[in-house]
This record gives sequence, C-alpha cells and structure tokens, in this order.
Amino acid sequence: MRGLEALLPTLITVSLLLWLWNSLWDNLGRHLVWGIRRALITFGYRGVIDGELAGTIFRYLNEEEFHTRLIGVLLGILLFYIIGVLVGNLIGRTLWRVLERTLVRIPLVRAIYPSVKQIIEFVLSRRAGHFEQSRVVAVPIHEKGIWSVGLVTGDGLSALSDSQGQAMVTVFVPSSPTAFSGYVVMAPRSEVVELPMSVEEAMRLLISGGVIAPPKLPVREINKPSAAAEAVLE
Repeated sequence: MRGLEALLPTLITVSLLLWLWNSLWDNLGRHLVWGIRRALITFGYRGVIDGELAGTIFRYLNEEEFHTRLIGVLLGILLFYIIGVLVGNLIGRTLWRVLERTLVRIPLVRAIYPSVKQIIEFVLSRRAGHFEQSRVVAVPIHEKGIWSVGLVTGDGLSALSDSQGQAMVTVFVPSSPTAFSGYVVMAPRSEVVELPMSVEEAMRLLISGGVIAPPKLPVREINKPSAAAEAVLE
C-alpha cells in the first residue's frame, strides 16, 4: 500500500502524458507529417525544390521513427498556437465565425458541434474560473437531513423564485469521484447552508469519497438574499 501511495500519482501522471502524446500524434501530427511528405513529392517532382534534398527529407520523415513523431507532435502544438493567435484578432475571429456558421449548416455536424463547443469553451475559457469564486454549500436535495455538497453558481431563475415566493439559488452538485461531472439544482436560499471551505477543499473531499476532509469549522446559513434575488422578490 505504501508503494502504491508513492508510485500511483507518478504512474497516473505519466499515463496521462502518454495519452496526450498519442492523441496529438494520431489525430494531428500524423496528418501533418503526411502532408509534408506529399508536398516534398509534389515540389520535388516539379523541380521547385532539389529532388535529392526532397528525397532525403522524405526518407527522414519515417512514421515509425520516434523523431518523426516528435516533429509531428511539435508541429501540432505549433498549429494550435498559430490558430490561437489568428483567432485572437478581429480578422481571424470573423473568418472563424464564418467557418463555424458553415459547419452548423451540415445536418449531422449541426447536431453535435454546438454542444461540444459549449463544453470545450466552458472547460478551457475563463468562464471555468467562475467556480473558483463560488461558495461551497450543503443542500438537502434528496430528503430532509441528508445533505449533498455543491457550489453556488448564481441566483435561481426569476420565474421559479417568483412562483415559490422566496429567493432561490442555483447549485452545481458534483459527482464523486468524478467531481467535474454532476447536475444542477435550484434550492431555496433559506435551506442552503454555507460551508467555510474553499472550492479546492470541496473537490478533494468529493474526489476522495470523503476521506480527505477539511478541518472542522463552524457553519452558517445563507439567510441574506443577494441583490438580484431581492429585486426578483420585489
């Protein structure tokens, strides 16, 4: 058990890095190297570049060799960087939006692309940082006296708050041990108990199945509605 405790984090880290390496090579690097090889054949045959030099580079880029895979992965990372720079300016954003509008007109792509894009934007964009400012709470979502740990992500829907006659809050309840998935509930603000712990501590608690718990601290209820909730109630 001590050996697993010492080596397992390293093994998992190495496994993730190898998975990333293989994904970059299989999905992007391999095709970039193939494109370079095809360009060498075309331009070498037409005399644009020296035929002997083209043949030497062509033979050097053998897909079975480690250095070829390294070149492919590095080219893939460079491509990501270049696209990021281009999309960062006005002309690049405009062209990218035109391309996206063209993609969503394709029937099968239209059913998949928007949902995947929203998930990727949430995970990789700055909006994912909203969880860092969230409040960790306990909410009774199943029955009274049984609590689930969640993150307050905002005020509840105005229509729901108005129909219930009290302020509501939106709570994201992560699953355990995969704390990055879960579900969203809307609970009365008066029934939600704020826990004095950070989001990082809450994630450790959930991922470990409750084994890694923060120090015992007093809890307090969230009794005071936010300004937005008060405006809804008025």
